[in-house]
Amino acid sequence: MIRIGIDLGGTKIEIAALDESGRVVVRHRAETPQGSYGDTLRAVAELVDRVETELGCRASVGIGTPGSVSPATGRLRNSNSVLLLADCRT
Repeated sequence: MIRIGIDLGGTKIEIAALDESGRVVVRHRAETPQGSYGDTLRAVAELVDRVETELGCRASVGIGTPGSVSPATGRLRNSNSVLLLADCRT
C-alpha cells in the first residue's frame, strides 16, 4: 500500500509517496500558484496523478498546510495560503 503526503505551502507544494515501511519512494516539488484556488487544486491534482502514474498504482492522500481549523466556521485560519480561503467563500 502506497501513501501520499502533500505539504501545501504559500510558495511550494511538495509531494512524497511512502511505501509500507514508511520509506520515501517518490518525491516532487512545484511552485504554489498565486491568487487562484482553481490553479492550486489543479497543481495538487497533477502532482498526485504524476506520482500515481510513476508508481503504477493509486494511493491514499493526506494534505498538510499551516494554520488551524476554526471550530466556529470550519474554515482554515492563520494560513499562509489566505487567497485560497478568500476564493472558497465566493
